[in-house]
Amino acid sequence: MLANLTDALDFHAKALVLRSERQKVIASNIANADTPGYSGRDINFKEAMTAAVGGASLSLRPQPPSGGTPIGTTDSRHIPLQPSTASLGNGQSSLQYTVQTQPSMDGNSVDMDRERASFADNAVRYEATLRFINGSSRTILSAIQGQ
Repeated sequence: MLANLTDALDFHAKALVLRSERQKVIASNIANADTPGYSGRDINFKEAMTAAVGGASLSLRPQPPSGGTPIGTTDSRHIPLQPSTASLGNGQSSLQYTVQTQPSMDGNSVDMDRERASFADNAVRYEATLRFINGSSRTILSAIQGQ
């Protein structure tokens, strides 16, 4: 019985960590909205959550949007930078490049309207997960106290 309770809380704790990491990535996109050549990033939450709970494995490095050499390298023999994957579960990443919806002259792929909407949506989902964890904790505490 206790295992079921801790598994549910563990699941939501992992979701909370992933939501937090996604918020950082979206904030980075917004901060780099005026950086020429910057490619926006996002976390595929479904894939990351599947990997966090022990599902299918993910690739360690996202593919560049145009094929060829990875972003940040000028030759196929160069070693590309590895993305930060510390909190995405099992040392694997579901960090991907966003699809450019409106071309820009400087090569920046960040769409501020989409990023603001994603930021707000993720914040609401983070808050909902946090409230669920708090509610579950109160329920468990109430049951322990016999109320």
